[in-house]
Amino acid sequence: MKETQSISAGGSSQDNLYSDAADQYGPALERLARAYESDPDKRSDLSQDIHFQLWRSFQRYDAHCSMRTWVYRVAHNVGASHVLRERRTFSSLVNLDDLETLPDPAQTHVSLDKRSNLHRLEALIQRLKPLDRQVIILYLEDMDAASIGKITGLSPANVAMKIHRIKKILARQFHEGGDHAE
Repeated sequence: MKETQSISAGGSSQDNLYSDAADQYGPALERLARAYESDPDKRSDLSQDIHFQLWRSFQRYDAHCSMRTWVYRVAHNVGASHVLRERRTFSSLVNLDDLETLPDPAQTHVSLDKRSNLHRLEALIQRLKPLDRQVIILYLEDMDAASIGKITGLSPANVAMKIHRIKKILARQFHEGGDHAE
């Protein structure tokens, strides 16, 4: 992997770093955009913005963190900014405490196939506030608590606690068959 590249004499150019990152992490960036935005048109715009900001960010990349951490940090910052902009017009986001107490207006009969489960998971994740959303998305991308902490600014212990709470809520919802927390 090319995780310790930097822009310096003899280093890779901004375009090369971006190309390497887009090749390595493109599918993960698309999943991230999907997790932050459910509307296909807005998701496409968000994805373009993520890629543009990632390309721009490589002017400052100095390899103090891995390429993977850098890519996720930039992408999640763009995603969180997108959510905050959208939140001004659509404010149904909830924090973890509120997520557990929401009524379940969803259908009573839920399919158990993978697609349905994925949609249910995405719906729950999209209702989370940006920081909680970042934590669980990074966890689902197999990042450890220390790396998630570097990206989000949280301590690894706080990250682990948030992951535990979110997983507990999601597991209960899947067990109960609901789309929303009760």
